[in-house]
Amino acid sequence: MPTPERPALRGGLLALAAAVLFGISTPLVQYFGAGVGPFTTAALLYAGAVAVGVWTRQPAQREAALRRSDLPRLLGVAAFGAVLGPVALAWGLQRTSASGASLMLTLEAVFTAALAWAVYREALGARTALALALLLAGGVALILDQGGAGALQLWGLLAVALATLAWAVDNTLSRALAERDPGQVVMVKGTLGASATGALALALGEPLPAALAAAGLLAVGASGYGLSLRLYLLAQRAFGAARTGSVYAFAPFIGAAAAIALGDRAGGWLMALGAALMLAGIALHLLESHAHAHEHEAEEHEHAHRHDDGHHDHAHAHADDHADGQAHATAEGAHSHRHRHPGQRHAHPHVPDWHHRHRH
Repeated sequence: MPTPERPALRGGLLALAAAVLFGISTPLVQYFGAGVGPFTTAALLYAGAVAVGVWTRQPAQREAALRRSDLPRLLGVAAFGAVLGPVALAWGLQRTSASGASLMLTLEAVFTAALAWAVYREALGARTALALALLLAGGVALILDQGGAGALQLWGLLAVALATLAWAVDNTLSRALAERDPGQVVMVKGTLGASATGALALALGEPLPAALAAAGLLAVGASGYGLSLRLYLLAQRAFGAARTGSVYAFAPFIGAAAAIALGDRAGGWLMALGAALMLAGIALHLLESHAHAHEHEAEEHEHAHRHDDGHHDHAHAHADDHADGQAHATAEGAHSHRHRHPGQRHAHPHVPDWHHRHRH
C-alpha cells in the first residue's frame, strides 16, 4: 500500500494553522478583555470553544468517540488547559504588553517537547533538535526586543510563562486523546473549563462584562481556542506531540505581529531576526523526512483511518458480498471502527504518530 513521502507536511501545516489562530487571539484577548476579570475571560473563551466542538463533532462511524476511561485525562486537560492556562494568560495580559506576552508564549514549545520526550519518549533527532534550537533562539531574540519595557512587566510575563507551562502539560495529556473525535474533545474540554472558571468568577464576585466585550471574547474563543484546538489535535495525530508543539511556536510571532497591527509599536531588528529564526525552524519541520526499517507490534484499537496510508489494509464486509463469499476492502475514505493490526516490519518515511512510537 502507498505511504506519504512527506508525512510531516500534513501535520506541520495543521500545527501552523492552529498556531496562526491562537497567535492572533492573544492580542484580541487583551483588547476585548480589558477590565474583565481573568476567570470571566477564561469562561467566555471556552464557552466559545464549546460551540466549535458541537459544530464539528463527527458520528461514531467517522471518528472514535470518547470513553468513560478518558474522563480522568479530560479532567486534567481541562484543569491545566482550560482553567490555569487561560486564567494566567488573562491575568498577565492585563499587566504587560500584548506583544511581550505573545513572545513569551514561545516557551510552550520548549516545555511541550521536553514533556513529549520524557513521557512518550518521542525521538527528536538532530533535525528536530536544531529546529527547536532555532525556535528558542528566535523566541529569545523576540523577548530581548521587548526587554526595554522595564521591570513593571515582570509579573505579567511570569504569569504568561506559567500559562505556557500549563498548556504544555495540557498538550502532553491530550496526546493520548488525539485518536478520539477532536470535536468531542473540544466540546468536553470547553464545557468543563467554562463551567469551572464561570463558577469561580461568580464565587469571586467578578463583574459581568459589557455586551461587546463578551461577544468579542466568545468569538475569539471559538476561533483561537476551539478551532485552534481541533487543528492542534489533528496535528498531534499526524505529527506527534513534540513536533506539533515546536511548529506551534510560530504563534508568538503571529501574536506579536497582530499586536503591532492593533497599535502596539514595540519591535525592532531583533523582532525581524526572531521571525527569521522561527521561520527557519518551522521549515526544518515541514521538510523533515525520517525513514528506517521499524517494527509494528500486533495491536487492536479504534480511531479514524484510511485504507491508503500503508497501515490499514484490512477488509470490510458488505451486505452485498460478492458471489465468492469474501469480504472486500472498501475505499470510503476516512472512517472509524475497531480494527486489528498484524505485526509487521517495513521501512518508509514516518513521524511519531500513533502508529510509530518505537524507540530509536
